[in-house]
Amino acid sequence: MTKVVDRLSRNRGRPTIVCDLSPPRGGLPALLEPAARLDVDFVSVAYNPGRSVRASSPLTAAWIKASTGRDVLFTLATRDMNRLALQSLLLGAQLLGLENVVVVMGDEFTQRELRQVRSVKDYRPTELMRSIARLNEGLDYRERSLLRPTDFCIGASIDLSRGIESEVMLTRRKVESGAHFFISQPTFDPALPAELMSRYADEYGEELTTPIFHGVQVMAAHSIVFGSVPRWVTDDLEAGRSGVEIASQVLGSFIDAGLSSIYLVPPIMRGGRRDYDATQAVVEGLRA
Repeated sequence: MTKVVDRLSRNRGRPTIVCDLSPPRGGLPALLEPAARLDVDFVSVAYNPGRSVRASSPLTAAWIKASTGRDVLFTLATRDMNRLALQSLLLGAQLLGLENVVVVMGDEFTQRELRQVRSVKDYRPTELMRSIARLNEGLDYRERSLLRPTDFCIGASIDLSRGIESEVMLTRRKVESGAHFFISQPTFDPALPAELMSRYADEYGEELTTPIFHGVQVMAAHSIVFGSVPRWVTDDLEAGRSGVEIASQVLGSFIDAGLSSIYLVPPIMRGGRRDYDATQAVVEGLRA
C-alpha cells in the first residue's frame, strides 16, 4: 500500500493521477472490472455518489487493491455515521491495509429523501480530520488508548466554485486540522488554483505547501455536469468534438502551468454510469 504523499515525493513533479470511481450498486465483483483498466496512480473510491445505496467505499477500495494491485483512496462522509461508527470503520479500514482516506461532508438530503433517511453529522469534516489525526496518535474519541495507532494519510476537498475567499479560509482550517493532501473539484482554468494559492499566501503570510490534486472533468455529450462549465467547452461538445480531446487540452494547460497532481473525474451519464474508457484514453494521451 502506498501513501499519497509518498507517491508524490517519489514522482518528483512528474504527473500523478488520481481517478474518481463510483462504487457499484451491487455486490458482483465484475461490476468493478473497469478499475483494472485504469492506468492511474490511485483509484479514489467515492462515497455513495448521488446519495444512492452503493458498496461501502473502504470495502470497495480494499477489493480493488487486493484484486488489481492498484493503489487506492477511499472517501468518508460525516453525514451518515456517529463517532463510534466512523472510528470503528476506520480501524477496520486500517486492518484491510488501507492508508489513504478523503474526508467530505456529503451532499445534503432532499426534503423527500429525509422522509426515509436521517443525517447524523456527529462530526464536521474538520472535526473528523482531527479525530483521524488523534487515531494516528493512538487515541480514540474518548481519549482512550488504542492497542495500536492508525497510520492514515488524510485528504480533504477543495471546491473553488464556492468562491476563492471562503475557500481560502476553509482550506486553512483543514490544514490546521491535519490534512496531508487536497482533492479539488474540477475546474477548466489553471488560473483558479493559482489564485487560491496566491490568496492563501497573502492572507496567512506563508505558502500553501499541502499538495493539491487539481480536478479535471472528462466531458461527454449529454453527460451530467457538476459546477460551472465554460461556454467554449459546451460549444465544442455541441460541434462534435470529443470529450477526450477537450479534457486532454485542459489537462495540458494544467501541466504547462506546473500543476502536475491531477484528479480526473470520468464522464457521468444519466443513471449514474461512468465512462472509464474515455478517462483511460485521456490518461494514455498524457502518458504518451
